[in-house]
Amino acid sequence: MFDMMKMMGKMKEVQARLKEAQDNLVHIRASAEAGAGLVKATVNGKRQVISVDIDPSLLKAEDKVIVQDLVIAAINKASEEADVAVKEALKKSTEGLLPNIPGMDLSSLMGG
Repeated sequence: MFDMMKMMGKMKEVQARLKEAQDNLVHIRASAEAGAGLVKATVNGKRQVISVDIDPSLLKAEDKVIVQDLVIAAINKASEEADVAVKEALKKSTEGLLPNIPGMDLSSLMGG
């Protein structure tokens, strides 16, 4: 039969693991580049930009718009990579605790 106390204990464990995983998102790093490597960006699992590296050959006034576009592209790519890493971290942190329910996405609990 359904054991409510056991289920409550599982939920508390899930909450604790989710909290720990959420606290560790700042340690996840994802990097991407744009313009064949002329612009590189790194973000963490909380979608915060950690670094941006711009090749000196782009640092001319007439290339300002190109540089801006490449920075945006690199950051967006790095953010997408961070999202994938966050989902993997979440999956690992709750492995064995929750049933694998198709369509159930807990990434919103991770701040993602």
